[in-house]
Amino acid sequence: MRNTDCGMRIADCGLRNVECGLLICDLRFADWLAQIVPPTPHLVKTNNSPIVVFCCIIVCEMDQRIISPQPQEEEEIVLDRAFRPQRLADLVGQHRVRENLAILIAAARQRSEALDHVLLYGPPGLGKTTLSHIIANEMEMPIRVTSGPAIERAGDLAAILSNMREKEVLFIDEVHRLGRAVEEILYPAMEDFALDFVIGKGPSARSIRLKLPHFTVVGATTRLALLTAPLRARFGITCRVEFLDQESLETIVRRAARVLNVEMDDAGAAEIARRSRGTPRVALRLFKRVRDYAQVRADGRITFEVAGEAMRLLDVDECGLDDLDRQVLSTIIVKFGGGPVGLETVAAAVSEEADTIMDVVEPYLLQLGFLDRTPRGRLATPRAYEHLGIQYERPEQPALL
Repeated sequence: MRNTDCGMRIADCGLRNVECGLLICDLRFADWLAQIVPPTPHLVKTNNSPIVVFCCIIVCEMDQRIISPQPQEEEEIVLDRAFRPQRLADLVGQHRVRENLAILIAAARQRSEALDHVLLYGPPGLGKTTLSHIIANEMEMPIRVTSGPAIERAGDLAAILSNMREKEVLFIDEVHRLGRAVEEILYPAMEDFALDFVIGKGPSARSIRLKLPHFTVVGATTRLALLTAPLRARFGITCRVEFLDQESLETIVRRAARVLNVEMDDAGAAEIARRSRGTPRVALRLFKRVRDYAQVRADGRITFEVAGEAMRLLDVDECGLDDLDRQVLSTIIVKFGGGPVGLETVAAAVSEEADTIMDVVEPYLLQLGFLDRTPRGRLATPRAYEHLGIQYERPEQPALL
């Protein structure tokens, strides 16, 4: 939310009008609002009714963990675009996806046809958006970018589709969050390249079909199971993006160092890649934070020692775990004897939401083999004990008789 002038409207009741950092409300709410933020009131008149305008800053708490795979600040998003490869030949890792897409694109170009619809799924931060732009570049066609939550009404999608050109690419991020009415518009557009409209009401209503040029839909999702079966069936190819290995992450970090003209040795790149949780977005974010540390305290050169010291300040250990990850493991081991313990109990013990533990913390701990999900609850594995430096004692088998 930015404090800019964009033609605000003045509401005469409630707190409904919040635009560009300007909160406008009726005088009846002035006392209540003054208890929340220190306002700077400006008295104006609209239709002979006094309205108080408060300039305030609205702050939203977001996930700012350094190892979070979600995009965070706008500056980082803009900077990450400079690191993105533009062609399949430049893509690091994802060998199976790259080979399948190369064949699909080559065949479509030889036939001078639009590329078949592509669905990309996998955890966040692995390059689904990058792959969509690569597909458009390989097809030598422009790309239109939108997301599932941004398309609220069926008319919004119809306006986008009616302006598509032949062989153009439409990228829909978080495609599983499309509304049901919006999906109904997308079905015939993807399958028959047509839009169906109903004009009029009652007995005089009639249906009109608008032909569309052949275009390509590239959908990206982190939750494949939430896609409806009819929508999933309309994609010609489904590709899963995988976590990257150590060597691929080192290549990405070294490329970022070349783009930003940062001096870095191979050991420093390996140390950053080792703690990146197999995710390119995390690797780039850690690299930028290590670059800051090296610029201030190490003459701008990233070495193994410099990277390790920067990671220590960031509280990211050798396996890529941060303080919250280690707190969850230590709580299960120390407070509950290694488990099994319920998710709600763990969340209450670490003062976090249960959804945060399940969706943000647990997936990587399960991937490392530090945590086990059982019908009775969460259970810490011997590897978790070893990582935290706690002696593991095998539980005794209870006697049957």
